[in-house]
Amino acid sequence: MTAGGEERLPLRICVIGDSFVAGAGDSTCLGWAGRVAAKAIARGADLTLYNLGIRRDTSRDIAERWLSESRTRLPEGVDGRLIFAFGVNDRMEAPTPSGTRLPMAESLANAEGILRVAGARRPVLMIGPPPIAEDDANLRIRALSDALGPICRRLGVPWLPVFDALAADPVWMAEVRAGDGAHPDAAGYERLAALIEGWPAWQGWTGGA
Repeated sequence: MTAGGEERLPLRICVIGDSFVAGAGDSTCLGWAGRVAAKAIARGADLTLYNLGIRRDTSRDIAERWLSESRTRLPEGVDGRLIFAFGVNDRMEAPTPSGTRLPMAESLANAEGILRVAGARRPVLMIGPPPIAEDDANLRIRALSDALGPICRRLGVPWLPVFDALAADPVWMAEVRAGDGAHPDAAGYERLAALIEGWPAWQGWTGGA
């Protein structure tokens, strides 16, 4: 019920992104998305979360699929929300003119286009890309994270940068190094989930304290 006594609609959230959204490397198969959803439900949120993470997806891939995938899950008449989290794959080294899978300018244009259209349809949150176990790639990932923040602020989209906190987190970095060099196991995802759990924007959606 709302403060005015009106019944609230069940909350549906699509989380759209890459392998970190999918929870790759997590032996519990929860990732951060499963963890934050489970904790929200445990404290009383009426929530259905749709995990739309796909391994190796870049912002270009997400720009091409997010609308059709979310539309079927968030039809008219429901309290539907969108969370986007991507960027690491964009900045990985590749034999292209930019030297990466996507040039920085395209990554930023894709992000702005996604968030502009999504924000006109539904409430939206954006979570930044995390660090991996490769120093050169991390310089590029952090630069992208730093550039995404101003776009989110300009569009009025709540933004959670996680790069610096996770780069300084010994659990995240140790699990990434012990795994495939990019993805942590359960304890690492628990650290990322804790950052999201403490985010006022997420708490506002799910009734967190």
